[in-house]
Amino acid sequence: MNHLHQDAARVLTEWPAPDAAQERLRLLYGDHLAAYPDGMWKACGDGHITASALVVDPERERVLLTLHRKLRMWLQMGGHCEPGDTTLAGAALREATEESGIEGLTLLPDGPVRLDRHHTPCAWHLDVQYAVVAPRGAVTAISDESLDLRWFGYDEVADVADESVRLLVTRTRALL
Repeated sequence: MNHLHQDAARVLTEWPAPDAAQERLRLLYGDHLAAYPDGMWKACGDGHITASALVVDPERERVLLTLHRKLRMWLQMGGHCEPGDTTLAGAALREATEESGIEGLTLLPDGPVRLDRHHTPCAWHLDVQYAVVAPRGAVTAISDESLDLRWFGYDEVADVADESVRLLVTRTRALL
């Protein structure tokens, strides 16, 4: 078993789910990791753990969303874990940095914000969602996986994003 798999199992064991639905997902993710030694990787066709992060501006008034090139949806930054990742939080931070172009992002402490399981063209994604705060003066850069990047006020997110993103924003705001 690799370090990332071990870290994800530890994170999910220790994470205090905020409600019953999140607790069910936490247990499901743990069962997935126990059943699939390759459950962290895209190659696991029965689903895989992914890592994402909601980027919050330094004033904590807006969030940065990416218009996903393939899905054509406004989403938080995130995606598949890679062999160089050693921690789930590190994978989320790497994805957020790559997709936002912002250097110096800071993870919100105390681990994941929430979990979200959704079907994608490749498989089920068992997404572990973090939040990061951008440094003052952050400059964004659109990645190859994105059509656009845009800052949205909290009250604007409901007009552009799906329920998963809305719930992530709501939970993140409660933790800020």
